[in-house]
Amino acid sequence: MADALSAIPASVIRNLSDKLYEKRKNAALEIEGIVKQLAAAGDHDKISAVISLLTTEFTYSAQANHRKQIVPPVLNSFSDQDGRVRYYACEALYNIAKVVRGDFIIFFNQIFDALCKLSADSDANVQSAAHLLDRLVKDIVTESDQFSIEEFIPLLRERMNVLNPYVRQFLVGWITVLDSVPDIDMLGFLPDFLDGLFNMLSDSSHEIRQQADAALSEFLQEIKNSPSVDYGRMAEILVQRAGSLDEFTRLTAVTWINEFVKLGGDQLIPYYADILGAILPCISDKEEKIRAVARETNEELRAIKADPAEGFDVGAILSIAKRQLSSEWEATRIEALHWISALLERHRPEVLSFLNDIFDTLLKGLSDPVDEVVLLVLEVHACIAKDLQHFRQLVVFLVHNFRVDKNLLEKRGALIIRRLCVLLDAERVYRELSTILEGEADLDFASTMVQALNLILLTSSELSGLRDLLKQSLANAAGKDLFVSLYASWCHSPMAIISLCLLAQTYQHASTVIQSLVEEDINVKFLVQLDKLIRLLETPIFAYLRLQLLDPGRYTSLLKALYGLLMLLPQQSAAFKILRTRLKTVPSYSLSSEQIKRTSSGNPYSQILHHMPSGSQITEDGDISRDMGSVPNGINFAARLQQFEQMQQQHRMHAKSQLWSQFRNNSTSSKEMQKPEEPPRSVSDSNRPSSKSSRRGPGQLQL
Repeated sequence: MADALSAIPASVIRNLSDKLYEKRKNAALEIEGIVKQLAAAGDHDKISAVISLLTTEFTYSAQANHRKQIVPPVLNSFSDQDGRVRYYACEALYNIAKVVRGDFIIFFNQIFDALCKLSADSDANVQSAAHLLDRLVKDIVTESDQFSIEEFIPLLRERMNVLNPYVRQFLVGWITVLDSVPDIDMLGFLPDFLDGLFNMLSDSSHEIRQQADAALSEFLQEIKNSPSVDYGRMAEILVQRAGSLDEFTRLTAVTWINEFVKLGGDQLIPYYADILGAILPCISDKEEKIRAVARETNEELRAIKADPAEGFDVGAILSIAKRQLSSEWEATRIEALHWISALLERHRPEVLSFLNDIFDTLLKGLSDPVDEVVLLVLEVHACIAKDLQHFRQLVVFLVHNFRVDKNLLEKRGALIIRRLCVLLDAERVYRELSTILEGEADLDFASTMVQALNLILLTSSELSGLRDLLKQSLANAAGKDLFVSLYASWCHSPMAIISLCLLAQTYQHASTVIQSLVEEDINVKFLVQLDKLIRLLETPIFAYLRLQLLDPGRYTSLLKALYGLLMLLPQQSAAFKILRTRLKTVPSYSLSSEQIKRTSSGNPYSQILHHMPSGSQITEDGDISRDMGSVPNGINFAARLQQFEQMQQQHRMHAKSQLWSQFRNNSTSSKEMQKPEEPPRSVSDSNRPSSKSSRRGPGQLQL
């Protein structure tokens, strides 16, 4: 020690000697100043040796209560602005720690806080010295039975949010060391620093990410082997981290959630909604590994049959599913619908109590661009509509959506109606739609909707049973009731009525309807619909009708109806040529002159309506039945015709009012654009015959 002290100024040595031999009562209080004086002495190599000797002397010489006074001044030197002071303070504390060992634990939190700061020191020498001291402190802690993890955790939790990479390495190192000590239960305090470890998974340093991942993997393995784990607090952290922008963090969080769902049991029931909210978006993650784990977790979660009495919140799950129905990702929307279906199956009363919260969102799902999503939405609607009340509500809202969104009817209408007919019974769906459309105030929409329903009825394989029932309209009561039910709303469209009559084999009534049409009824829309019908007559659906043409003597009304349609078609149209070609193939050998006369007599109802006895009814053959009971399943076609004509009169009036409104608007706008008034024409000008260009030629319509 003498050789080392020879390099120090005499004044410093005298100061040290005084403190060493005057019972050392105040030696510890002066050690901070001594260290600073030594740092300013000059020869740093010799000063290092002096520091070691001095601290050893102080430590051995002082009593236990005096050691408590030695360490704090050294710790204060760690924050000195001079790097040499911080370096020598590390050496001093290292020597003190080597001597006192276990007694050193009482200063652990202060030393840990100081080392945490020094681990990120700007001086490389200070960092090196701090690392040596850190290893020694770790050895002392692992050997000691006086270390208090409860007092240490708050300090660790506070430091876990530091972003400095050196501090992060320091913290992960301590977590790993403490977790390796059998007597220290780090797993019990994992929720306090778990979020910090996950935060390190997105660090820019590959080494830090690896260390954090290794620590998390070790903790997850301990969780699997531990009988008692606080899953709830950690689940909240994992849910937040599953939405991280960092891919590795998301994968790790979803992996943990997957294990928690398998292991957590009843503890996780209150957190199911939050977990589901984290998993559903990950099902559509761009990374395949994340998608795979998320799908597995979702299936595991849905397989758990929890009960509301156990804390299972049906409303919260529905709220999450509703929110995810607006996701931009198809897979997420599909799984959200699967959840709603599963809840309806298991907890129907609870789901129906929240129906008002999700119904509008489900209706919007019908406009989804993906067919699979639309079909699943329909399945959910069908499950809800098992009750009569909800069935009516569904159809009413569906018609409303078609009314306000014309694109929905055009692009998705056929798919929606066909699927509902499969899920809810075609007859029930069509009857309800007909009832609603019968009183529809928007006549244009009603006509469009009926035309769409009629086309679906004539073409969809799902409605083959309904078509078969309609073919029996003249033979049994069920067919008759369905025909009459549809007829009321089908009156909105002349072509729909004609199609319905051809399908129901009420050919004489079809012919009568055709002859009742007036000039206003035959417009472009009508001709387009007629063109579609003519082409449909050539499909397998109407094969029975074409075969009936082989016996024109028996089906004269059919022949007359088809010729009536032919007369309405422009001769140059493709539909005209198709129908004329078909009619040319009809054999004429069985058509007698009496039958021809009978079928060409005009409207059979117009002459007999005035002479019908009260209570009588007209059959399809045109015969009068005095006793309605004697005509099984009879249909009052005269009343149906009146119903059709009244509805068409409403449409004509509506069309005229629209034209008049348009005319008035055009007149108003044209007057505003005109120049000052022109002189009025003379009487002679008004009496002058119209010019050639203003005359109405043949085939021209004049409003």
